[in-house]
Amino acid sequence: MPSAWTQLPTVADLGEQAVLERILPLLTPGRGVHIGPGDDAAVVTWTGDSLVTTMDLMVEGPDFRVEWSTGFDVGWKAMASNLADVAAMGAAPKGVIIGLAMPDTMGISAVEDIARGVSAGLESMAPGCGVWGGDLSSASVVMLSVTVVGDMEGRGPVTRSGATPGDVVAHAGHLGLSSRGLAELLDPGANPALLRETSDAVMWHLRPTPPLHLGPLAALAGATAMMDVSDGLLLDARRMAKASGVSMDFDSGAIPDHHALTGGEDHGLLACFPAGFDVPEGFVVVGRVVDGSDRPGVVTINAEVPSEDLGGWDPYRR
Repeated sequence: MPSAWTQLPTVADLGEQAVLERILPLLTPGRGVHIGPGDDAAVVTWTGDSLVTTMDLMVEGPDFRVEWSTGFDVGWKAMASNLADVAAMGAAPKGVIIGLAMPDTMGISAVEDIARGVSAGLESMAPGCGVWGGDLSSASVVMLSVTVVGDMEGRGPVTRSGATPGDVVAHAGHLGLSSRGLAELLDPGANPALLRETSDAVMWHLRPTPPLHLGPLAALAGATAMMDVSDGLLLDARRMAKASGVSMDFDSGAIPDHHALTGGEDHGLLACFPAGFDVPEGFVVVGRVVDGSDRPGVVTINAEVPSEDLGGWDPYRR
């Protein structure tokens, strides 16, 4: 495993206050923050008319493994997965609040790496979005809880329930690249250190960089429905179709392989646009919305229903 996870001194050697003193300088609060990390709560100037917020967990084991992930990877990936949910509403991320629980034996250098990954991820995917605060605790494994706050900036929210028959279905980002990287890492003969240097798929799995700036652009372009593809295209499209009371049909030519259909953690954006509208640059049309009044939530490929074992990621069914 990467040595930073257990490198001395550990968090137990330093104590909570010293750990905070090591990581807070690595995290920027962002614009409009009067009181940031270090007090009982953050104080932020809010001028938008609609606040958007979401929370997600990353847990060592089901969500990442220290055998092949650095702290920087974990911090970056936590930002990508959470920022994507806000972008999928058409909002601009403004601030994050992070809870970190970890074993007492965890090296402080790994904690600092997580903080650096958080800051770098925010700078890359959501410039101006900062860390407003958080909490530290002890646990048997590493766990991050991330809350993101976003602003609609005058736009109406784009939900997953607005798709209408006749809409085109489009996707922005990669399909299946993270899943291909995970498969490489899970190979019994895999050398994670070598794969980090040679495999784009592995690095995408560890540090995805979805095109989150396209969320607000899609909202401005008239998207009728949108969501983050975190658990696989097929599973998430079924969720969108069911919420909208429609069915969807995908073009097999737009889906290169099994990973693209079922693989999660790419965090691209799946959006529907009215027929005849210009789909924003960066989105690729992958299918269309069809009448689903008799079977809402059904997703077909070339008008054929795929086998039910193509389910995507479910944390309780592994």
